[in-house]
Amino acid sequence: MRIFVTGVGVALPGADSTAALAAARQPEGAVEPAAVLGKKGLRYKDRATQLGLVAGYRVLTDAGLLKDGELTADSSRVAVLVSSNLGNVDTVCRVARTISDEGSTRGLSPMDTPNASSNIIASEIAIRFGLHGPNLMVCNGPTSGLDAVRWGAALLRSGRADQAVVVGVEPDNEIVRELVGGPVADGGAALVLERAEVAGARGATVRAEIGGQVRGAGVARNFARLAAGEPAALVGWFAPAGAAGSLPAELPGHDLAAIWGELSGALGVVQCAAAIGAFDTRTDGPVCLVAGGDEDDGSAALVLRPPAPTASGPVAV
Repeated sequence: MRIFVTGVGVALPGADSTAALAAARQPEGAVEPAAVLGKKGLRYKDRATQLGLVAGYRVLTDAGLLKDGELTADSSRVAVLVSSNLGNVDTVCRVARTISDEGSTRGLSPMDTPNASSNIIASEIAIRFGLHGPNLMVCNGPTSGLDAVRWGAALLRSGRADQAVVVGVEPDNEIVRELVGGPVADGGAALVLERAEVAGARGATVRAEIGGQVRGAGVARNFARLAAGEPAALVGWFAPAGAAGSLPAELPGHDLAAIWGELSGALGVVQCAAAIGAFDTRTDGPVCLVAGGDEDDGSAALVLRPPAPTASGPVAV
């Protein structure tokens, strides 16, 4: 069963599109959610949720599923999957500190209570845009972003949804920097996945096609397995620095964290968006995306194909 990417949304400092993402060399400025969404409804949302809402709005608009603020698809058939390892950790730490300092929950703000739930980003995206399909939050370490894409494709193949909105997002704040030891991307990206027949029925524009996927120990082994199963030769890869040494040096490689800082749970989804930006401009063959290295608990890899074997830009089906 063929799974297409029919929408891409980017919400990174200085990059609000796949073209800007593909061309970026260093972050500039910051994402301003109120400038994109308006101020209404953002006041008590944490930074990660606001960034996720921006990515969600942009991807639904790009896919043609949101027009003039109205959803054009069956809301009960649109799934939401969000990957974020650090998303609400600042809220959780603030709540824990308050309880520790005061010895009770009386000092907690009622506005912090919902934000302390790990699935807050996914649920707020669903509420904001009226998406009533399956809702899943993935926060399982370095592979989280590619795992979310994989689970989104699985929901489509099982028939549980017609579209899957997959968002990867991480915030940058003092608590997050203390945990990871450096700056974090403060943004993310989003995809809309659809089965080929659903995309074709509504005349969607195909931005990419999901190829082989694998999860297991050994970056080099995973790459070899995917390369062997692809009808066309892989022409490049996206991977973090810890995995780059296990990938073919003769192919063009990209480490997005070197530009944006730590991407954590957003990595796999941002890799997909960056690869699609490359498809739109210069890359005419499939690429391999890798999250997690040999020293991590796990490694995931996924092949992303351009919309057609010889295409360098989007095509309609």
